[in-house]
Amino acid sequence: MRYDLTSLELFITVAQERNLTRAARIQHLAVSAVSKRITELESQVGSPLLVRNARGVELTPAGQSMLFYARQLKQTVEQLDNELGEYASGVKGHVRIHAITSALSQFLPDDVGRFVALYPQIKFDIEERVGSAVIRAVADGRADLGIIAMQTASQGLETLPYRHDELALVVPAGHVLSSRKSIKFREVLEHEFVGPHLESSVHALLTSEAEKLGMTIKLRIRISSFDCMCRMVSSGLGLAVLPRSVVNQYTRSHKLKAVTLDEPWAKRSLLLAFKKYDAATPTLKTLIDHLRLPNE
Repeated sequence: MRYDLTSLELFITVAQERNLTRAARIQHLAVSAVSKRITELESQVGSPLLVRNARGVELTPAGQSMLFYARQLKQTVEQLDNELGEYASGVKGHVRIHAITSALSQFLPDDVGRFVALYPQIKFDIEERVGSAVIRAVADGRADLGIIAMQTASQGLETLPYRHDELALVVPAGHVLSSRKSIKFREVLEHEFVGPHLESSVHALLTSEAEKLGMTIKLRIRISSFDCMCRMVSSGLGLAVLPRSVVNQYTRSHKLKAVTLDEPWAKRSLLLAFKKYDAATPTLKTLIDHLRLPNE
């Protein structure tokens, strides 16, 4: 079936307003014209999309489905207009990235910097999110590319290896564990922790590994910023588990020590997540190819 974009735009407005008169006013049309368009859509679909009542209109189940796909189509057309407009003005694309803190704190700034040096007219919107929120944003079309830890369920998205990192125990310089070169996670769980956000990939991993040991994490403070976590540890408020390269930035200024976690899961893989590589824009494909680990 071929749908008229104007009719779909009118339907979205009617669905949002739940009222034909208000929708007609917003679209600068007569109510009869809006009603005719909706009737034509219903005839094309072969099912009622709206239930009319004294207060306005309500969506039928078919109307709910129509609204979902009409919004997706509208967003796609808007993205098409925006990107083609950018090409016309000499800008070669626009990529929206949602990434976990580990990627943003360690790798992404330099990687994007190298990419921009090669393609200086590409624009980026980059947002920091927890892993599950990254997946939702990519699945919903609010982000073109996500970066997650491998422990985060990809929910049907395609993934490729991005980088590897190592989680280490963070302790104050004078702590009883600061002289240790390495330590088992079981020993660490005897101490109180400064932990990350509930939905973060690090929290999910640590909670899962503690449960395997029949233990729980003693959380004194939960905070989302890696910088703030290091400051809290430095103040003696608990221990933390963070990527080693992040901790290395604060060891001198905050008087911290990074102790190796003697656990296989402490070495992690970060992944690129996206809908379909074959259906991606040339700009997005080029970026994915630039970021992915070679030969993996």
